[in-house]
Amino acid sequence: MSTFHGLEMARQALFAQQSALYTTGHNISNANTDGYSRQRVNFETTSPFPAASRNRPEIPGQMGTGVKIGTVQRLRDRFLDMQFRAENSKAGYWDTKNEALGRLETVLNEPSDSGLSHTMNQMWESLQDLSANPDNSGARSVVAGRGEAVADTLNHLSKTIQAQREEQKGQMEATVKKANSILNQINEINKNIKAIEPHGLVSNDLYDDRDRLIDELSGIVNIDVTHESSGGGSVSTAEGIVTIELADSKGNKFDPPVTLVNGDESTYHEIGFNEDSDGQGITSMTIEGHESDIAAHEFIDSLGSLSALIETYGYEEESGSFKGIHSDTLKELDKLAAELVTRFNEIHESGFDLNGEKGISFFEPADGEITAENIRVNQKIIDDPSKIAASTGEINEGEDSEDDYISSENGENATLLSSVFDTAFSDIQTDGTNSESGSNIDKDTSINSFYASLIGDIGVTAEEAKRMAGNTGILRSQVDNQRMSVSAVSLDEEMSNMIQFQHAYNAAARSMTTIDEMLDKIINGMGIVGR
Repeated sequence: MSTFHGLEMARQALFAQQSALYTTGHNISNANTDGYSRQRVNFETTSPFPAASRNRPEIPGQMGTGVKIGTVQRLRDRFLDMQFRAENSKAGYWDTKNEALGRLETVLNEPSDSGLSHTMNQMWESLQDLSANPDNSGARSVVAGRGEAVADTLNHLSKTIQAQREEQKGQMEATVKKANSILNQINEINKNIKAIEPHGLVSNDLYDDRDRLIDELSGIVNIDVTHESSGGGSVSTAEGIVTIELADSKGNKFDPPVTLVNGDESTYHEIGFNEDSDGQGITSMTIEGHESDIAAHEFIDSLGSLSALIETYGYEEESGSFKGIHSDTLKELDKLAAELVTRFNEIHESGFDLNGEKGISFFEPADGEITAENIRVNQKIIDDPSKIAASTGEINEGEDSEDDYISSENGENATLLSSVFDTAFSDIQTDGTNSESGSNIDKDTSINSFYASLIGDIGVTAEEAKRMAGNTGILRSQVDNQRMSVSAVSLDEEMSNMIQFQHAYNAAARSMTTIDEMLDKIINGMGIVGR
């Protein structure tokens, strides 16, 4: 062994402890950096002396030659990462759905003094007043005004929900664009890692950037992540390149597999969607390079915020029909408007107005088919409320047939009109017989009960989404806390490590001083022979 071996061993110890101090400083610097995983220096002993060989010196045994930095390893648990991403997909789905339903509930605004239910109740009250005072012009004007309020409220609800639905489409497009950007970034990091690792280097900060992006992607769609070696001279702590595939709500891969990022080929495949030509909803999802499109009803099973947006916007079911929270609500409101017009007009047209003339239609569409968006009160009634057919038109007989006349002073038809809101249509009688209508609502259902059922269904769905958003959020936080207990920076622990490495550095420096003094004694203090 060289006489100067002690100096070399001390030098290696100084460099090793110095590197550990630098790594500790890097951890402390990034204590609040999002997605950062703390790093640890793994010390290794250098090769002992002498090495096994035929010409080795005869000594009692091998002697240690010092320390070196084996690897700088980041602390991360893949199993906890997998758990977090699964919970993040669920939380992303329920958070987005809860937000959409919350906005829908805000628009419907039930129960309140400005909701449709209150507006219909006010019209019912005005018709009750009119039935008691059929010749009162003020009562007639109130009925016309309340009718306009009902029509305006339906118009407002339909237009606002349609606007929300269009906003969701824009949000869906932005989410797809964001997902594609993340996929591109992950693929680029894969390329960089693939270029670094074969040379025996470990790119911890690149791993952190990639995992942060994968976590973000998992909130959009549920994914399955696999790691593969970069090859070459990769060390054992190298994490390799990742391949990302689409997964369903249970974490199973699609059949055939849907690859979003291909680590081996260093490629990624963009996500897109196809919409029905009539705007009823999403028909399928496209994955660039995939052999076929994915049906929308299959894709939404992958969870994530994108699935929730598709589900609330509207999508094509396996049967070919379209389903969606906002689109279904619009259909139900259109059904309500059509039923209201059909039932109300049928009774109104069977009565007589203040002038003894046959009733005209009370409601009418602004154009085309009757929907919640274009329902309105007949302009003739707005201009002349005396045309409201409040009477059943009882016929009185005079002495001669020419003296027969129609009495329009009773308010019985106004009572029948008010019953449209809270009485099952099959129980409403006009001209002494049960009337039939060609509407889409059950004849045993009233307008109020139909609307209450609609609001109730939305309320139950919204309550479930709110509860599930809370539950999945708690589960995600719990898993994230477990993950942070492994990978997050603890300042107390880093300060302790700093003191430990500092003392080790000082000790190595003292060892070098001791060897230096020993050599000085040998060289300069052991006699003058040879001078």
